[in-house]
Amino acid sequence: MHPDMPTPYEKGNQNQTTTWSDCIAFYEELAQRFPHVLRFEQIGVSDGGIPVHAGVVSADGVHDRSQIKAEGRPVFFNNNGIHPGEPEGVDACMAIVRDLCHDTAKLAALGRTVLLFVPLYNVDGALNRANTSRVNQDGPEQFGFRGNSRHLDLNRDFVKCDTLNARLFNQLLTSWDPDVMVDTHTSNGADYPYTMTLIHTQADKLGYGLGPFLRQTMLPHIYKEMEARGWPTCPYVNPVKDTPDDGIAEFLEVPRFSTGFAALHHVIGFMPETHMLKPFKDRYDSMRALLDVTMAFTVTHGEQIRKLRAEAKEQAASAKEWTVAWKMDEANPSTFRFKGYAAKRSASLLGNYQRLSYDRGQPWEKDIAYYNSFVPAATVRAPKGYIVPQAWREAIERLQWNGVEMARFDEASTVEAQYYHIASVTSRPNAYEGHMYHDEVQLEARTGSFTVQPGDYFIPLKQANARYAVETLEPQGHDSFFRWGFFNSVLEKKEAYSDYVFEDLALEMLETEPELKAKFEAWKAANPALLSDQDAVLGFIFANGKLHAEPEWRRYPVLSVF
Repeated sequence: MHPDMPTPYEKGNQNQTTTWSDCIAFYEELAQRFPHVLRFEQIGVSDGGIPVHAGVVSADGVHDRSQIKAEGRPVFFNNNGIHPGEPEGVDACMAIVRDLCHDTAKLAALGRTVLLFVPLYNVDGALNRANTSRVNQDGPEQFGFRGNSRHLDLNRDFVKCDTLNARLFNQLLTSWDPDVMVDTHTSNGADYPYTMTLIHTQADKLGYGLGPFLRQTMLPHIYKEMEARGWPTCPYVNPVKDTPDDGIAEFLEVPRFSTGFAALHHVIGFMPETHMLKPFKDRYDSMRALLDVTMAFTVTHGEQIRKLRAEAKEQAASAKEWTVAWKMDEANPSTFRFKGYAAKRSASLLGNYQRLSYDRGQPWEKDIAYYNSFVPAATVRAPKGYIVPQAWREAIERLQWNGVEMARFDEASTVEAQYYHIASVTSRPNAYEGHMYHDEVQLEARTGSFTVQPGDYFIPLKQANARYAVETLEPQGHDSFFRWGFFNSVLEKKEAYSDYVFEDLALEMLETEPELKAKFEAWKAANPALLSDQDAVLGFIFANGKLHAEPEWRRYPVLSVF
């Protein structure tokens, strides 16, 4: 603890976390006393109308983003409090920034690297303080709530951007283009000796030179340094079965999560997850160590990371194909030397079932399977670009927030393009983060002639932000705009029929449309039980015939130009 300006955590009993108001006041005083070190300012407001802040720390007094980018300086980004019930990063960041302001040696060690930080991201949740919502967690005494003022989880919102916070984050990360990001969290799950576990941007998915660098250089260094500091660290404990004994799987952080979103911009991302069952003091100390280690690594290797990122963006801009969905390589696990506790199963005192518990009196250490390799699940041929009709404002806005280059058509023109016919969609039966998310999407690629209107958008893929455009506009992408329901209206047929009228017309259509007749005969053979259902019979003919077709029905409106 520094004798001057101790943080609320340091002044307390090490089982307390700062309030939002104390946190902001702390940084404002620091910025006033050390303007040559820290710039701290409001960057927007939350959905609840609460200010959201960001800070910049620089060793030489340069805080201007345009100058920092023009000079090609490395940027380390620390985001805190996305889940305010997991607050150790909030408190650790306060101490780190305070120390940089007061300790000239620590500040000088930053060199050309700049620290960008968000002190408390989910400000709405931070103000919703209690001690009841984290049922499995050991401290602190009071803490914030996971949901924001719209009852949304901000760590599921990075692509769909239902919240003002996510919009701010999209714009902040895009404008600063940091090289390494650490987004601080606390875990749920199994019991084990580790206080710190780590999710990182999936190396195969990150790709190019960045993936191998992360896997072969950066991660080994982090694990080694954390061990040396007294905080042995393991990958996030995501058991493939009930307990870690049978192996753990690397977390596939799709773009709804911070680390997966960072990957869309070729940013190396980390999501440290301290263990919920460890005392808050230990969680705080291990988080402070993790932030110190990753920031120091970024300072040392910043130029190399920037070079690898530039190469990744350049290669992405000329890619011939894109993987838009990934799956775990179950056949080729690696191993990890894991320290665990014996898992026990015993009769529950609550019901007639066996319950799981862990015996801390029986620790073990052994190599377990570690499924840390992912392979393509869906790959698409890279078009020259996409055409997005101006009507789809929600998609266009998000592309703009993420710096995607696009141009508007000046006049109407006819283009030949590929489009997707949506053959089938399987959606979740209940709301997921405010949307009826589409878990499964089956597509048919077709070509056609289309009239483009003045004001429609063309998005070339020969650009640095190609990856964001591809993974959001290709419907099969894990977190595409389509999966989140931005284009749901095209799934609705707008016209209907009266059965007593359409019965005769359906017969005429079968006589005049050979393709429809062949489809109908195949359908009858496959569905004999439905032949007694008039709605099913007429519905099939209505949906598959050409005479009264609706071209827009089930046609994904984004076009691919090759």
